[in-house]
Amino acid sequence: MKKDLPLPLLHDADPEVATINDGEELRQLESINFIPSENYASPAVREASASVFTNKYSEGYPDARYYPGNEYVDEIEKLAQARALAAFGLTGSDHRSERGPAEGGGWSVNVQPYSGSPANLAIYKGLMEQGDIALGMKLDQGGHLTHGYKLSASGTFFHFEQYGVGEDELIDFDQVEQLAQEHKPKLIVCGATAYPRVVDFERFGAIAKNAGAYLVADVSHISGLIAGGAHPSPFPHADIVMTTTHKALRGPRGAVIFAKGELIKNINKAIIPGLQGGPHNNTTAAIAVMFKETTTPTFKEYAHQIVKNAQALADDLVKRGYRLTSGGTDNHLFLMDFRDTKLSGGEVEQRLEAVHITANRNTVPGDPRKPFDPSGVRFGTPSVTTRGMKEPEMAQIAEFIDRAIKKEGAEKVAEGVKALARKFPPPGFSA
Repeated sequence: MKKDLPLPLLHDADPEVATINDGEELRQLESINFIPSENYASPAVREASASVFTNKYSEGYPDARYYPGNEYVDEIEKLAQARALAAFGLTGSDHRSERGPAEGGGWSVNVQPYSGSPANLAIYKGLMEQGDIALGMKLDQGGHLTHGYKLSASGTFFHFEQYGVGEDELIDFDQVEQLAQEHKPKLIVCGATAYPRVVDFERFGAIAKNAGAYLVADVSHISGLIAGGAHPSPFPHADIVMTTTHKALRGPRGAVIFAKGELIKNINKAIIPGLQGGPHNNTTAAIAVMFKETTTPTFKEYAHQIVKNAQALADDLVKRGYRLTSGGTDNHLFLMDFRDTKLSGGEVEQRLEAVHITANRNTVPGDPRKPFDPSGVRFGTPSVTTRGMKEPEMAQIAEFIDRAIKKEGAEKVAEGVKALARKFPPPGFSA
């Protein structure tokens, strides 16, 4: 057994896979990551993900399983549920099982979804019939595939009307209200995957109430900010809240669904038997660990620093002459807009990756280019914040970005990026 290597058992059992893993670990260590949907899980979360819970099958819910031998699975799932509620200040809610729905308008939670896309589909299946009308944000203006895009299951099985942003590149609430009154949708989805401003959940809630619709808040990107007090909460205004667990929350790849009142019954049935079989119990264990981490003072500091870093980097790039959609950011991400240049988002992405900076190409509102090579590049700061970087590092990185885009001394820029990255290793990594 090769005990001097990061994964000695894997190197001994399968050197080929271990070598590929080592390469990925080195890439993560030596690059600076600005993909807003990525982050670094703590060593404890990663350890829970690799725990013996991966060996157990447990269709059903706590105290109502289809397999025996689940006493510890029940315990870990109940703990994950309780911690999920506590993370968002919902400690008075009923989380015990699908047999006991929340009372008095309280909140319950399902921690079993495999990821965000099936979680959203479960919400739609639980609240709507095939062909029912819903509202969601346009994909090319900040929304997600699962918010009704025509090629996704959400747009295939349900009738989604799509709202977007106005000329100021902010959510057009007049359009949302007009669509809601015209179509009387069963539900309205708010939340985004590429929107750099605070989401006005209160206004969405009022529009949904006036239209007789459920409000579904997909906060996958900003749930870590919400838990840390760096973004307003959707819970006073929404009926359903969904979040993935691996973005700003820094957990494993999974999702959770919070449901108000009796709605949890429909959500639970939509998960199983509707869409899934046995939950990934090792992921549930890791989710429990992750939610414990969100209640620490250091997590709250981290959440606020994410926003500070995004704003610092965005401001510096604006000073260097770059255009950002809506002029900046209020949250964890921003979009650089290259429509007025000869560059495409794909070209910029490649130039950045050549110097070990990862940021993904992305459409911008009103984008004239094709989705596979759009006009924008999306930057998010959760990963660099997890690594301990702050405003001084954002200023240094802004210079790296500027020089990389202009192709000024790419070799020296790459060396600088790698040196800075090694100075701030991800949790559990050795520099």
